[in-house]
Amino acid sequence: MRLTYHLTPKELWDDADPAEPLTAPSMAIEGFIHCTDGATEMVATANRHYASDPRPFIVLTVDLDRVSSPWRVEDPGRIYPHIFGPIDRAGILTAAPAPRDADGRFQSFEL
Repeated sequence: MRLTYHLTPKELWDDADPAEPLTAPSMAIEGFIHCTDGATEMVATANRHYASDPRPFIVLTVDLDRVSSPWRVEDPGRIYPHIFGPIDRAGILTAAPAPRDADGRFQSFEL
């Protein structure tokens, strides 16, 4: 089991067909789906990129071993896997709301 996290706006999660693999807007722009290893790093990434975005978000726990799209970790810190294709639904183990404080900053989460 190779676990990582993916953060997605709740509206995209809700609108996605549950019978189809999940994709993300970054596929069309960058050619891959962003993930982050570790819950602490996921919160830091969310705050770095989305603290000013008022939409509700969902944290997905993804088992990369159950994803058929190729993936690799390319950053020097080895904590940001990129999935080069859609995420198979069998690879999504949990989906939970990303908790935020009153100022919109993401908080620690438990899945």
